[in-house]
Amino acid sequence: MNIEQKTILFSEYKVGNSVDSFGFVPDLVLIFGESKFLNESGIPAAYKDLYKDCIVTGCSTSGEIYDQTVSDNSLSITAIKFEKTRLEFHSVSASTNSENAGHELVKKFSAEGMRHLFLLSDGLKVNGSDLVEGILKVLPNDVNVTGGLAGDGADFKITYVVDDGKVETGVISAVAFYGESIEVGYGSLGGWTSFGIERSVTRSEGNILYELDSLPALEIYKSYLGDQADKLPASGLLFPLSLRTDPEKEPVVRTILAIDDEAQSMTFAGDIQEGAYVKLMKANVDGLIDGAEGAAKVSYVKGTTSPPECAILISCVGRKLVLKQLVEEEVEAVKEVLGEQCYLTGFYSYGELAPFQQGTACELHNQTMTITTFSEK
Repeated sequence: MNIEQKTILFSEYKVGNSVDSFGFVPDLVLIFGESKFLNESGIPAAYKDLYKDCIVTGCSTSGEIYDQTVSDNSLSITAIKFEKTRLEFHSVSASTNSENAGHELVKKFSAEGMRHLFLLSDGLKVNGSDLVEGILKVLPNDVNVTGGLAGDGADFKITYVVDDGKVETGVISAVAFYGESIEVGYGSLGGWTSFGIERSVTRSEGNILYELDSLPALEIYKSYLGDQADKLPASGLLFPLSLRTDPEKEPVVRTILAIDDEAQSMTFAGDIQEGAYVKLMKANVDGLIDGAEGAAKVSYVKGTTSPPECAILISCVGRKLVLKQLVEEEVEAVKEVLGEQCYLTGFYSYGELAPFQQGTACELHNQTMTITTFSEK
């Protein structure tokens, strides 16, 4: 693999400037950036014009990852040339039923020889758990999916996906990797801890939670937040819910996308099933950094012929808000595990898609560090 990276800061860029070429013709260009900058800069389209046969994808973010640096108001750009791997790109609208959208997206790809699917989705117009369910119903059994939901800082107003050079809202896109040479690893861990009593979900519809223990869900949630309740939904990133539907499985984490004071309800990035049990969660800096390190260790594929050459890191915006000025420490922890030879790119998101570890099925996560590693043998 040939890989080259660059960052462009908002303060250094003027709309209409031409883009610099790389030292090779890439197969894939990943662009992660601040919403308005990504939409108005023209850079994704410029790279597609420059490299017409290259897949140009990416999304808006709540922070950009470039090697061991985390920045805002920038574009993180990574160009990759594969030596033996074939790529395929497709997209669908996110405006339909999310499960159907996942099903429709996967059906666009050829199944023969597929090794992995990497997905980027609008962060506000999908039900992430339904999207995963639709994907897994039609994805080949020996193939897994990772990816994430686009971000918009902590504003929750509009998110974008780069649809092969075009910056669009309301889109779900994916890149599939084919061939025997590509080696893909993945892992997803959090580092959050639960507190308070466990409550039962007594009324919900899809990803909208109405009642806990037969009481208004938003009222109960606000009672835990105190002064932070006036800052919802953004403050909800600091206090996600741990969701348990099966005592035999790892609980998943859900964060709030929106609230409805009139209905006393909360909308989440993924389903909140009736009959499930939830607890509030909080975090400390050491726990989050340890979680990022653990995800890197899980993603490092044992027995591969070569160490990872590139890794896409997707971490939740809630982690960034907790870590504050220490946010780069979780990225540095990943770099230390994966090695100096591994290029890091990625973004802070509204949701992460990944299995917990090798050999398990993909799930929607919130508040995790999710890592996808690539190398060629």
